[in-house]
Amino acid sequence: MSVRAVPPFRADHVGSLLRPRELREARRRHASGQITDVELHLVEDEAIRQVVRQQADIGLASATDGEFRRSSWHMDFIYQLGGVTPSDEQMHVRFQNDDGGIEFSPSATAITDRIALEQTIFADDFRFLAGETNATAKLTIPSPSMVHYRGGSAQIDRSVYPNNEEFWTDLSAAYAAQIRNMAQLGCRYLQLDDTSLAYLNDPRQRAMMSERGEDGEHQHERYIRQLNAALAGRPEGMWVTTHMCRGNFQSSWVAEGSYEFVAEVLFNELDVDGFFMEFDDERSGGFEPLRFVPEGKQVVLGLVTTKHGELEAKDELKRRVEQASKFVPLEQLCLSPQCGFSSTEEGNNLTEAQQWAKLARIVETAEEIWG
Repeated sequence: MSVRAVPPFRADHVGSLLRPRELREARRRHASGQITDVELHLVEDEAIRQVVRQQADIGLASATDGEFRRSSWHMDFIYQLGGVTPSDEQMHVRFQNDDGGIEFSPSATAITDRIALEQTIFADDFRFLAGETNATAKLTIPSPSMVHYRGGSAQIDRSVYPNNEEFWTDLSAAYAAQIRNMAQLGCRYLQLDDTSLAYLNDPRQRAMMSERGEDGEHQHERYIRQLNAALAGRPEGMWVTTHMCRGNFQSSWVAEGSYEFVAEVLFNELDVDGFFMEFDDERSGGFEPLRFVPEGKQVVLGLVTTKHGELEAKDELKRRVEQASKFVPLEQLCLSPQCGFSSTEEGNNLTEAQQWAKLARIVETAEEIWG
């Protein structure tokens, strides 16, 4: 086996990282008006420089900014799309964890105008990251599916979009423009985070979609078509992956179930180069759905959990990679955490030291497996 010169890499990670204490304090002071936008930006800059160095020090071939300028992995992007606004209503999401669960009540979204890309989102963030690393700079953004999944068709103003087809056309066009613009800025590694494609493996999530008036049994097919429409004109030399998990908020999750329900269509029709997949415990089912992965696609096995700090043993990780290789060739596999460490600024329930130990363990294990 050999190292991979292009993304996704043998040892990789999803994107978000725990916010350091200085950054959390700066964001708190900014929210209360104690420091200016410029002062917060300077703190973010230094925190990103440090986290980029740490990624390099442990041997990762890619680098992210840890999503340090965001409060949320997806909403900081979605609210910058023209036509998407926060609603006065609140959503109520029940996250599960080993102690029972927690309630999350974010603002709902509303589609109040034609969706359009008014400016390249995260352009300055990417420029800064790329200027601070010799590794492959990776940008993570939520997929188009997430604009719809959050509130479904009910969030769409029918005076703006009398039918859903126009909504989908505009949404994919906005994403296509974002992708083209990021390529022009030098982005060669783009990840589209898409929890919906994992959530829809859960019969309860499909039932919820059907209750909203959507086609819960076929919603994943619609999302894959729209993702492909957004990616259709992507420039040569840009590597695109998608990440699929079942929820990640303060070490809690929403959905459960094997990837079996979406696997055949997902692997054979979604036009991405690699799939970051959650496989850290029984919530995700077994590796059998990987039998549908065609040649030329990479699967990044999310075997290392970000939900707690206990460090996985290398022998156990190697054993699970070997199990997965019964369904897809070892050469098509990579290794990563199952999700980000801090999908929202609150972060998961582990320490920074535990986070870095897990990432180092991934690098060490990948080197021993693939060379």
